[in-house]
Amino acid sequence: MKKLAVLLIAFMAFSCGKENHNLTVKGHVKGLKKGTVYLERAQDSILVIADSLALTGNSDFELHANIDEPEAFYLRLDRNNTNEKQDKIVFFADKGITEINTTLKNFVFDATITGSKQQTLYNEYLTVLNRFGDRNLDLIKENLEAKQMGDSAKIVSSERALTSLLKSKYLYTVNFAVTNNDSEISPYLALTEIYDAQTKWLDTINNALTPRIKNSMYGKTLQNFLEERKASEE
Repeated sequence: MKKLAVLLIAFMAFSCGKENHNLTVKGHVKGLKKGTVYLERAQDSILVIADSLALTGNSDFELHANIDEPEAFYLRLDRNNTNEKQDKIVFFADKGITEINTTLKNFVFDATITGSKQQTLYNEYLTVLNRFGDRNLDLIKENLEAKQMGDSAKIVSSERALTSLLKSKYLYTVNFAVTNNDSEISPYLALTEIYDAQTKWLDTINNALTPRIKNSMYGKTLQNFLEERKASEE
């Protein structure tokens, strides 16, 4: 009877642990027959698994986690093939339900994500950022072709265009972050997209943050990051 009681208590504790969550990430991977999906989050500069689910003959998934505030998560797909790259979808989640639908063929690029208002903002940012990415690829191609032809004028021109494009991307990010200074997206973009930008640009974002966001996880991280950078520059 004692063993039975211990087993029942353990089972109840496990069940409560599984049910005690405030974030649900669910969706569908079209074409997936077998694989494992992982819900990951950053913790002390490394990614840790918050939840996982092995799929066999079923393309639907549902994963869970606990969060205190809006946070960036990663949905990773392991196709159970050691020779293949394990793709990751980055998304912003808040308490409640986030839905991610995508395909096995283009796991990252076909992803449609709905859920938090932070994700809506992130989608808006990424739409413009992708245009910068496309232009960047075009300029890299121009630069390589110019080098192959030995066209020094085009080499200089394409390199200047690449530098200008990078500056434009950084300025767009700063402007987007300042405009959305009451969203966790603002310090997150500073830390992930332009962390190597000039200190004054990161300061511009940090100084624009509302008190609520300054006190958030990403707000505090940005403040610490800037303090460490300024100390190293002195």
